[in-house]
Amino acid sequence: MPLPSFVRRLRRRQSIVVVSGLPRSGTSMMMRMLAAGGVPVLSDDARPPDAANPAGYFEFAPVKELASGGAPAWLEGARGKAVKIVSFLLTWLPESHDYRVIFMRRDLDEVMASQGKMLDHRGSADADAGDEAMKEAYRNDIVRTRLLCRKKPNFELIEIQYRDTVAEPRATSRKLNTFLGGRLDEAAMRAAVDASLYRNRAGSPSS
Repeated sequence: MPLPSFVRRLRRRQSIVVVSGLPRSGTSMMMRMLAAGGVPVLSDDARPPDAANPAGYFEFAPVKELASGGAPAWLEGARGKAVKIVSFLLTWLPESHDYRVIFMRRDLDEVMASQGKMLDHRGSADADAGDEAMKEAYRNDIVRTRLLCRKKPNFELIEIQYRDTVAEPRATSRKLNTFLGGRLDEAAMRAAVDASLYRNRAGSPSS
């Protein structure tokens, strides 16, 4: 029997909003949109803005605790808030909470180019190492993430294309507002999208 609408709305408000994706896939932009739209965000200043991400990373350092297993205490305080969790850590989220996962998708060539420039900014000598192997690992991670979110009853998934969001922030804002219960400021979300930060473009979307 379908849940009554008020129960669905209550569960949405109690869920943890997880912004996920590959590194450099637009997760920081999505966190900025949600914050502008009225979703409280869980973040700290452990990783300040830099040349690679001048608008900020919106990261929360304790997220790394997930890889050690168990149920970190901070998750209880994350209900009703948005937190950024890189996709390979999603498998460690405990079943004691409900999650609404916003999974950012971006052309893999763009992801790799963006990562390479970020590593260049940091002076890394490995900026161009193992690109094809890394892309294959990322493809596998996308498949695993989709399967995980569809298999677990406490996960709800929406996939958002980075390119489409930059090109049509109105449509993405409307889609997100519907997914999260219809209480967000869509105009503020649209205004939070800065097209000038889309600096690594490829010719076609990733599969």
